[in-house]
Amino acid sequence: MKALVTGGGGFLGSEIIRQLLDKGVEVRSLQRGHYPDLQSLGIEIHSGDISDQQTCNHACKDCDVVFHVAAKAGVWGAYEGYYRPNVIGTKNIIAACLKNNIKYLVYTSSPSAVFDGHDEQGIDESTPYPTHFLSHYSATKAQAEQLILAANSDKLATVALRPHLIWGIGDPHLFPRIINRARTGKLRTIANKGKLVDITHVENAAYAHILAMTVLLNNAACAGKAYFISNDEPMTMADIINRFLAVAQMPPVTRTVSPAVAYTIGIVMETTYKLLGIKTEPFMTRFIAKQLSVAHWYDLSAAKRDLGYSPKISIEEGMQRLQQALADDDHSLEQGAG
Repeated sequence: MKALVTGGGGFLGSEIIRQLLDKGVEVRSLQRGHYPDLQSLGIEIHSGDISDQQTCNHACKDCDVVFHVAAKAGVWGAYEGYYRPNVIGTKNIIAACLKNNIKYLVYTSSPSAVFDGHDEQGIDESTPYPTHFLSHYSATKAQAEQLILAANSDKLATVALRPHLIWGIGDPHLFPRIINRARTGKLRTIANKGKLVDITHVENAAYAHILAMTVLLNNAACAGKAYFISNDEPMTMADIINRFLAVAQMPPVTRTVSPAVAYTIGIVMETTYKLLGIKTEPFMTRFIAKQLSVAHWYDLSAAKRDLGYSPKISIEEGMQRLQQALADDDHSLEQGAG
């Protein structure tokens, strides 16, 4: 069997590749950048942009299953910058699957696709898409997910997974962002009365993708459906942040701001950045303020039932692994300095 992983050089994509290789699956990766770590795995690498149809057609040739992981994430930037990779890119991958007679497509979606700014407390996949989105990322991921599910047919079995806040060793987003803000004195938590949040260890997120492929290959019970994925250990965002800080041997954050203040800061910063034409992402936006102010935890009953999903790496084990990896890196740096 040969699998294509789009965005294989990314955090989740590279872990999916490692788990596929462990299962003896031949892997091809499609990504825009150059990733030496991927080359060291000995896989076939295609470079290109998923917003180009011919690139997708070529990458999909002779494959049996596609994991469409590539996407533009973030909360800032022009709509077109999200629409082309997230929506056009997904259309291209679907078309390339059909052109190459690929019968299985696993898509990496996001809980953001159904986030409307209000609490998500134990919600399941019956939650409707919002009529208004708080970010271009959310809007385009919702469009892409709907394209994936609508494409499900007897010619192409599709499934969409929604892992929330992926983290672990090599995390380029959540962990370093928290640590960097703490070091610069900009880190605050939002006073949200103990509302709970789900996070997902990267190995669990990748494992869910492998399970989805296996189910599609065997009986397609998950075909045409979306599934929330997480560690299934919801805790407050303050607890999550302070666990990360402890891993980095930094003191806990104690300063808080109210949700209203955070949202107002987001409005001010967005307006200022737009007026001044600043391209970098503001440290606070309306979307981020809402994300940090409300609950985000999910009912995983469907994933457990249809995919046989159960997290393999607990938050505690993941934190221990992350702490050990940081210690090993520090030791390597000390040896290099010596």
